[in-house]
Amino acid sequence: MRSPNPAAFAAPSGPARAGARTAGQPWRTPLHTQSLHTAPTDPPAAPARQHGDGLAARSLRAVWHPCTRLRPGGDRPPLAVVRGEGPWLYDDEGRRLFDATSSWWVNLFGHANPAINAALKDQLDTLEHVMLAGCTHAPAVELAERLSALTGGALGHAFYASDGASAVEIALKMSFHYWRNSGLPGKREFVCLRHGYHGETVGALAVTDVAVFRDAYDPLLMRAHVAMSPDARQAAPGESPREVAQRALDELEALLQQRAASIAALIVEPLVQCAAGMAMHDPAYLDGVRALCDRYRVHLIADEIAVGCGRTGTFFAWEQSRGRAALGAQQWPDFLCLSKGISGGYLPLSLVLTRGAIQQAFVADELSRSFLHSHSYTGNPLACRAAVATLDLFAQHDVLAMNRQRAQWLAEGLASLAADARLRHVRQRGLIWAADLHEPFASETFAADFHRAALEHGVLIRPIGNTLYVMPPYVFDAPLANWLGERLLAALDSVVAPAGAAREARHAA
Repeated sequence: MRSPNPAAFAAPSGPARAGARTAGQPWRTPLHTQSLHTAPTDPPAAPARQHGDGLAARSLRAVWHPCTRLRPGGDRPPLAVVRGEGPWLYDDEGRRLFDATSSWWVNLFGHANPAINAALKDQLDTLEHVMLAGCTHAPAVELAERLSALTGGALGHAFYASDGASAVEIALKMSFHYWRNSGLPGKREFVCLRHGYHGETVGALAVTDVAVFRDAYDPLLMRAHVAMSPDARQAAPGESPREVAQRALDELEALLQQRAASIAALIVEPLVQCAAGMAMHDPAYLDGVRALCDRYRVHLIADEIAVGCGRTGTFFAWEQSRGRAALGAQQWPDFLCLSKGISGGYLPLSLVLTRGAIQQAFVADELSRSFLHSHSYTGNPLACRAAVATLDLFAQHDVLAMNRQRAQWLAEGLASLAADARLRHVRQRGLIWAADLHEPFASETFAADFHRAALEHGVLIRPIGNTLYVMPPYVFDAPLANWLGERLLAALDSVVAPAGAAREARHAA
């Protein structure tokens, strides 16, 4: 059987450059050298080092790290990563760590992927950057064309930016501006879902309902309507995920009946609300919101920044909105935001796809009708070329079909973890697996404690509160999934009450 390890994909052929890898030559240390089928060995003991002279200590002095608490007594040093290869990261002490969350959900085909590396090296020798205002270049055009084709031409006119929050800002502004250009300037309100997350710039934060990110800046933000989430964990006894989704749709419709004349758009994360603790919902919810937005003349924004690019089993999560039925042009969202995995995890890139009819509303002689949003590095050729190389890997290696197999391997590899009495609400959508710590074992420090324990067992992972989740790159096989399950269970044992206490909790329940 063909190896399912995309990290071993061959680089495209072409003229050799000085120092470049030639055909058949290993890419650094290829994963073949220590097979994915072999559990990693423990690294040698780290050499003694003087306090404060390492990369981590220097970083504490020089870098303000994101999403990191600053403590009065001093901060824990960050993990000093010196290189990556396939699904592995290597720290400055020689440890090899499995990148279980794809470096914040961005990496698809492994670190130092030969094919993407080769494309970027070629692009470096061709064009590193040119402004996209009044200019264009091949990678930006090809990427836009290919993404539009993946929607059957329903969406297109890619508007480029650099990060997910920027893409959300663009979609919100485009929606409001469209309605103004269409003679409906009163449509200026937005609807988001409870516990939804869409980024941390001021506009994106206004449609984010995660208190730890939002509350400090609440006085700066516009008011958005917060509708019920279809999170299946809310199910009452005997209630199905689809029935939870219907309750959420009913609440949303009640809001639209009252405020549709003032609402510009609804924004949703299709299938999985990631920052909400990987909250998953029935796909029928998406078909329902499309129908409601059509009925009440409200735009629908799909934030696929985290869930796009194959994470959920289809390239776009939205493709599952009607089960296995093909989508007609009207059944796609009005705006679709992509980032993270679209560049393979290599370079900052985001974009918004939208309908041709929406883009046409900005075609006019009056400057005020134009969409003048811009970023200096919009459509950067290197980032777009990385994205084109990423799409090439999808097309050439039947990645979506292999991901269905990987999803099965992941479920089987984590089966013992899923059956543990300390966990509940075990759920999976494609290559996103999650479970919540059962209430008797929950704690405010679980995420940090588990993160540190997992590092000792060879895994880099960051739980969200009391939610343990895995979102790996598409470069693992069944034995590695089994190894991952064993290591995560060992980490759980080291930070939560032992198995005996778990059995007692199960009996008590």
